Amino acid sequence: MEYAEIVPRQKSYFAGNTTKTLAHRLETLRLLEGLLRENEGLFLDALEADLGKSADEAFMTEIGIVYEEIQFMKRHLKQWMKAKKVKTAMTHLGSKGWTILEPYGAVLVIAPWNYPFQLALTPLIGAIASGNTVVLKPSELAPKTADALFQVLSQFREEIIAVVLGDAFLTTQLVRQPFDYCFFTGSSRVGKLVMQEAAKQLMPVTLELGGKSPLIVTKDADLKLAAKRVAFGKWINAGQTCIAPDYAFAQEDVYQEFKDELAQAIRELYGEKPLENEKYGRIVNRAHFDRLIGYAADAQKDEETLKIAPFLLEKPDLDSAVMQEEIFGPILPLYPYRNLEEVLDFIKMRPKPLALYLFTKNRDLERKVLFETSSGSVCINDTLMQISTPYLPFGGVGASGMGSYHGYQSFRTFSHQKSVLRQPNWLDFSFRYPQSKWRGKILRLLFK
Repeated sequence: MEYAEIVPRQKSYFAGNTTKTLAHRLETLRLLEGLLRENEGLFLDALEADLGKSADEAFMTEIGIVYEEIQFMKRHLKQWMKAKKVKTAMTHLGSKGWTILEPYGAVLVIAPWNYPFQLALTPLIGAIASGNTVVLKPSELAPKTADALFQVLSQFREEIIAVVLGDAFLTTQLVRQPFDYCFFTGSSRVGKLVMQEAAKQLMPVTLELGGKSPLIVTKDADLKLAAKRVAFGKWINAGQTCIAPDYAFAQEDVYQEFKDELAQAIRELYGEKPLENEKYGRIVNRAHFDRLIGYAADAQKDEETLKIAPFLLEKPDLDSAVMQEEIFGPILPLYPYRNLEEVLDFIKMRPKPLALYLFTKNRDLERKVLFETSSGSVCINDTLMQISTPYLPFGGVGASGMGSYHGYQSFRTFSHQKSVLRQPNWLDFSFRYPQSKWRGKILRLLFK
């Protein structure tokens, strides 16, 4: 089916109201889960081919999260779909008010390449659970996973779920179609273009972008544990994670010790020769490989496999490219700091990040950082784990995105909150009408 034909057909199917029923939503989720489990091996092979992900890493960071999201949706969907009563205002005596979360209609989901399974299917699950139809555009930079998604999801009726394959030009053409909602995950640069096109037809959007997520390590932190958790969060998927720590500040008193612990943690997790470690991923393509080497020419690298070893870049110029652009790779700029206020000022003067990481045992300091900074999420004494629970919404703020999803928040994102008011026939206040001589006095009493 040509992409221009999909939206009218999905809208026509949606207009039949079938997708709005609980039974249809649950059945679609069950079918989706079954297809994904049956084809798990296909997706594992695709993720290894596209990004060099080991089976264990792919299951932990992609497939397992998707399974959990489906299970969470199925458990809570019936309750979420219920109408929610609201209180009655004094001016509306006798009336009843409630809200209904209703699906938007035909939804477009544009997925990125770095987690091409999870970041395609998690929003799709939310859209389906909310009663929408979905057109999914996987990233062409992860072609094996895109092909696998097309092969497996093509078993659905295209009026319910359709996968379209193509390059950036196709993405632009899709956003120009009359979808009822657009969900985009990717770079800030492309996110601006998506929002610009969506605005031309007043299409609501969720933008899951990126940015430079800071890491702060205080002198009272558990340095050995902090180093291990930072090494995990920074170098999983070879650093190609939107919420990976992008640069780090360690308090001056413990800077050297933390750097040494971090180097040791890298050796423990990825071995003395990470380029030869089969469980350590590769850079997605040559262009990104060359871009990263431009940041750190001294990093160990393999031109053939496109692997770059974990690299600590000590004290680069704050105005250098590596500190102005999102790194999205296995390079971690590392700085000592003396005064926390200077670190917070540095963070606050830059675009709001997708995540912020703080390692400390000091609750007062924790509250200070939470109060004074703005970011999509904060994780204290760990990295990445805030994204893996369905009970926390995930999303950016400012330059790192708008809107959020996961769990209930996915259901909320892909639903319009419709207000309903039912007025009684047995009660009709005369003062609301212009001929009432008491109108002015009563209104002033009610609205004083």
